[in-house]
Amino acid sequence: MSPQDASAPLPSPAPHSSSPVPVAAYDPPYYAVVFTSVKTEDGESGAYGETNERMEELVGEIPGYLGMDHAGSPGGLSITVGYFRDADAVEEWRSNAEHLAAQKRGRAEWYQRYTLHVAKVERSHGFELGHG
Repeated sequence: MSPQDASAPLPSPAPHSSSPVPVAAYDPPYYAVVFTSVKTEDGESGAYGETNERMEELVGEIPGYLGMDHAGSPGGLSITVGYFRDADAVEEWRSNAEHLAAQKRGRAEWYQRYTLHVAKVERSHGFELGHG
């Protein structure tokens, strides 16, 4: 995969799925929001899963949302990276009322600890076997 041309229409955001396909490389600059967490025992509950599904649906509605990558380790560390075209899209997601309520519940019930990093991507490229 080559970086997307900034003047070309953006492809549809990649839906979050369990298939191991990373989000495509985009033409920089854009933003990556990296959420790294360790959940509590309650973080494995059905309520967490339902809320997580709703957040994935909700973030997908934000103009400028590009997609999400997720990985987890057997020891319980989870990393989710959301990609956004610009700082306005990141701010829209950060300040969304339903997202803020989910964050509050996460701190109260689902997370032992987490970190959040917001980074401006200055270089991006991709590779796919058999496609150059």
